[in-house]
Amino acid sequence: MTASPATQPIAPPNAPAASGKQHASNRFPHNKPAWLFIAPFAIFYLLFLIWPTIYMIISSFFNTSLVKSGLGSFAGLANYQEMLNKHEFWYSLWHTLQFTLYTVPPLVILAFALAIMVNRLPRGQAPFRIAFFIPFILPSATISLIWLFMFTPGNGLVALVQGWLGFDAPRPVLGTPSLAMVGIALATIWWTLGFNFILYLAALQDVPRETYEAAAVDGASPWQQIRFITIPLLSRTTTLVIVLQIIASLKIFDQVYLMTSGGPGTSTQVALGLVTNTAFTDYRAGAAAAASVLLFIVIIVIAALRQLTERSERTA
Repeated sequence: MTASPATQPIAPPNAPAASGKQHASNRFPHNKPAWLFIAPFAIFYLLFLIWPTIYMIISSFFNTSLVKSGLGSFAGLANYQEMLNKHEFWYSLWHTLQFTLYTVPPLVILAFALAIMVNRLPRGQAPFRIAFFIPFILPSATISLIWLFMFTPGNGLVALVQGWLGFDAPRPVLGTPSLAMVGIALATIWWTLGFNFILYLAALQDVPRETYEAAAVDGASPWQQIRFITIPLLSRTTTLVIVLQIIASLKIFDQVYLMTSGGPGTSTQVALGLVTNTAFTDYRAGAAAAASVLLFIVIIVIAALRQLTERSERTA
């Protein structure tokens, strides 16, 4: 015997809304562990990256000093005007761009070529991965000491090679203004090549070998396989490597400070070296912050131009 429609229980009108609220409230507790795991990183990210960046921008408009508390008197755009009219700033910026030009193309091309050669090995890739990546995990102080020993005049490895090549009086690399930046660039290439090599090698592992086998059956030479298969398929990885390398090269400081301290003279003075000297030698944190903001703008503009160029090439 079935109940009549009049006697059937009727759900209250707010039942669906209540169940929806209950369902939404039940979802939030499941997100708590995720927020708890993210919280330590988020706190450190805010305290040691976001807030210092904001404080840097604020202090660039004040006469902030390391020997006085607080922001100091308001300077407006005077710190930026001083840096833009300062020859040392433009020299240091040019040396930074010069270092970038010396390091980015070799680090991209050599990493790509080495990754292709290692990827073609049927077995025994692990020793090459370790050999190329070990220098990258070493601290900058260790790398600087190694290359300072190699560049030592008289008994260093570079001086011995110069002697073998027939130079009567080998010039000290780090003591010659025209060669000092080249020496720092060589040390940096040897140091950071492994990171780009691993990125390219990981990308090559995702390319099916059947693609190359089919191209070889069709008569494609190894160079044609690289040109028409490898380079197009690895374009996204190349863009990533170029952008990361440009940003890292524009932030050069450690090697210069440890190997030449900006010398000889000011031939290797880079932008971050000028910022350091302005802040910790002249105690003018406001002017140093203005120089940092200008360098930050340069990095953003160059990275954005590279991204726009890559995007236009894809759409063309």
